[in-house]
Amino acid sequence: MTPKLTLKERIDAYEKLMRLDKPIGALLLLWPALWGLWFASPIVQRWDIVLIFIVGTVLMRSAGCVMNDYADRDFDPHVKRTANRPLAKRIISPREALVLAAVLALLAFCMVLFLNKLTILLSFVALLLAATYPFMKRFFPLPQAYLGIAFGFSIPMAFAAYQNTVPPLAWVLLLGNVFWAIAYDTEYAMVDRDDDMKMNLKSSALLFGVFDVAIVMLCHALFLAIMAGAGMHFKLGLIYFLGLAMALALIVLQFHWIKTRERDHCFKAFMNNNWVGAVIFGGLALDYYFRVPVFRLH
Repeated sequence: MTPKLTLKERIDAYEKLMRLDKPIGALLLLWPALWGLWFASPIVQRWDIVLIFIVGTVLMRSAGCVMNDYADRDFDPHVKRTANRPLAKRIISPREALVLAAVLALLAFCMVLFLNKLTILLSFVALLLAATYPFMKRFFPLPQAYLGIAFGFSIPMAFAAYQNTVPPLAWVLLLGNVFWAIAYDTEYAMVDRDDDMKMNLKSSALLFGVFDVAIVMLCHALFLAIMAGAGMHFKLGLIYFLGLAMALALIVLQFHWIKTRERDHCFKAFMNNNWVGAVIFGGLALDYYFRVPVFRLH
């Protein structure tokens, strides 16, 4: 039975349930969306569309976190890192969590209604991915790949929003995001490897075994190769590739952290991926700005 909470306690519990106190997940979801928007419309950004994607990203990430904790409510109490989550501590009831997730998803859908029909249709796929991902680690040996699709699906949606079509390059960029997600979420999974093994959960850290560090670096390399290929396809300039070079330097730093396989170092490497996404977006946006400086409000 859940305890009776004051309004402030309930708001605090909702904040923790939605991970608003830990923005790293929202940022890892946001960077691919921004890449997609700038690749899809390099000359002129419609700031209403950009705002819709930013707000929608935060709402869907929050809904996804609620669904994740709902799915893991019987596992989280047994993991030190997650034992204090509201559902794990039974502060929030499962039914209340489902209602919260539904409200957040509905708000995100209301944002999408301002976009074209194709983007609206793709949003249903995005919702399905977000709702089903938390259950993947029950049976799918590489849930990190599924996460990459869910976190990167904003890329084809961005192309749809601007171009009313999804060109092949959008799916290639989505594939790049899958490799990136496998890399950074394996670093995250390396933190929970022992707990996942005890509870018979699936993760890339367990699947890759002693090859975990090598495969993380391979996935990072494939991700950067795809982003470099996209830059060449769009004939981007020096600033973009400087951004990729900075991302490479950050990834080399991650290698030095995760090669020890120490929990704190692996978590530090995972968190560092926010900066990888940021410098790539910074290079992309600045390259377009200085080459084609036509940014105006619609």
